[in-house]
Amino acid sequence: MRKFKINVNGNSYEVEVEEIGAGQSVVTSVATPAVATVAAQAAPAPQAKPAAAPAAAPAGATVINAPMPGTILDVKVSVGDSVGKGDVLCILEAMKMENEIMAPSAGKVVAIGTAKGSSVSTGDLLISLA
Repeated sequence: MRKFKINVNGNSYEVEVEEIGAGQSVVTSVATPAVATVAAQAAPAPQAKPAAAPAAAPAGATVINAPMPGTILDVKVSVGDSVGKGDVLCILEAMKMENEIMAPSAGKVVAIGTAKGSSVSTGDLLISLA
C-alpha cells in the first residue's frame, strides 16, 4: 500500500493506493476531508496510440498553449487570418465541457499546431500569433 498527498482545487487529500495484478479487485481509501472506500475490477491497460511530433512556434510569436488535456472540436482560424483580442481561436473539449480558447492579444495567425479531432495535452501548442 502506497500513500500519496494530492491537491485538488486548493483541497488536500491523503490517498492510499494498492498495486495489483490483472484480474484482481482494487480497494482504495481516501481520507481528508472526506473518507470513502471504493471497490472496482481492474481493467486491462489501453493500447497507446502513436504520438504526433510536437509543433514548434515561429521565433518571436505569441504562443497559445492548451490549458488542459482534451480534444480539439474545432479550429476557427487559418494561417494568415488577423484576429483581435478575445477572438475565439479554437474549441477544446475537456471533461465533457467545451472551452473557447481565445486570443490574448490582436495579431496574425502564423502557425497552427493542432487540428480538428486531435487530442492535446496540457501545454501543447495550439496557435501562434505574430
